[in-house]
Amino acid sequence: MMEKTIYEYDVLSSNKSGLHEIEGMHSVPDKIFEWLELQALRGAESQDSSVWLRHTQRSGRPVLQVLNYVGVIQAPSATQIEVLPKIGRTVRGIEEEARVRQLLVDMLRCLGGFRFILTDSASLSATKMPLLEVFIGEFLRSVERVVKRGLRGDYTIQEDNLFALRGKLMMSQHLRYNLVRADRFFSQYDEFTTNRPVNRLLHSALKKTLLLTRSQENQRLARELAFVFAEVPLSDQPDLDFQRIRFDRGMGHYESALAWTRLILNNESPLTGVGQHEAPSLLFPMEQVFEAYVSKHLSRKIAAGYTLKTQASNKYLVNHRERQWFRMKPDLLIRKNGRNHLVLDTKWKLIDREKGSRSQKYGLSQADFYQLHAYGQSYLNGEGDLALIYPKTNSFDQPLPIFQFLDTNRLRLWVLPFCLKSKTLLTPDEPVFQSLFARNAPREIIQ
Repeated sequence: MMEKTIYEYDVLSSNKSGLHEIEGMHSVPDKIFEWLELQALRGAESQDSSVWLRHTQRSGRPVLQVLNYVGVIQAPSATQIEVLPKIGRTVRGIEEEARVRQLLVDMLRCLGGFRFILTDSASLSATKMPLLEVFIGEFLRSVERVVKRGLRGDYTIQEDNLFALRGKLMMSQHLRYNLVRADRFFSQYDEFTTNRPVNRLLHSALKKTLLLTRSQENQRLARELAFVFAEVPLSDQPDLDFQRIRFDRGMGHYESALAWTRLILNNESPLTGVGQHEAPSLLFPMEQVFEAYVSKHLSRKIAAGYTLKTQASNKYLVNHRERQWFRMKPDLLIRKNGRNHLVLDTKWKLIDREKGSRSQKYGLSQADFYQLHAYGQSYLNGEGDLALIYPKTNSFDQPLPIFQFLDTNRLRLWVLPFCLKSKTLLTPDEPVFQSLFARNAPREIIQ
């Protein structure tokens, strides 16, 4: 088994390429590289927006670059490639990997379908083991909670030719099979059993994790839990069993375990591998992860009377033939008393405060400014404040000087850092932010 930890936008090369492993460059076995090439090729052919790997070159040799996705790539031959956020690329090392891995686990808590998946124990485990083992450990602990509460059973209708009458006698079948056998009764009866779709699915997921995990602790717990499910058959049709699930009263404790089961059996993640390889790859787009993280923690710190809306989408860019085209969807919109107060957009990009020359522009994108200008015209009627939010780094640890759009003196743009560690937005000492965060939890303010 091979385990490798890389960061967003790192490059993978084949062993036979002859390229040396340097910072940001990693070599993998030839067969693994060929499999990864297939992923990149199929992603490019599908023209899907969720492409996570692309072909490029280094020193004239073909290589593959991982894009803005993080998580675990489960490749053939028990090869695991862990992709961590690029925020950790500046200071590499084992301790930094553990810190960034723990940060990612914390950020994933805020991501839609993962709201209940990651517990405090996951953050602790992230400092000691790869992400895949952290995910497997979370699944096993969720199944353990189900077992402690008891497997839910159900009554199912059974028909059998019994030695004693049980339930209702099925007369036509009884006469057909037992005309000369007075010691048998063809009966229909209700039997209480734990053989129900949700339990079959959990059992199947447990079996699959036993093949994936390399952690002794996870293997031990998986075997213990599988023993509890010994009387429950494996699911031979997972898709059909997922459709058959009925959540009766008192089955809320199954929710987390079932969510993990969908990930493990159906490969339900933002991205999964293709081809004959069936092991799940769990990859998550960092733009969405960062947006969800900022949204969750920002909503807890705004002042009373303000509301934070995500993905507002009631404005369009143009009218055409009496129809509206090109919906405009800022990541975050803060409102008060029915009025739009502040438009914010999150960008998972590392910018540098020291690169403020006319040519470098801190690493900012002109397209992002055009986008925010359009948002300001539509959501603020051309007057008010906009903000671009980037992750805080050593090179970007305080807001940039204000940007004033030249076509109007009434629309201002702020570029602000969000501290991933303290979960706070760093804001200038300006009235728009003073009122927004007044009487709230402590925040970082730059004078």
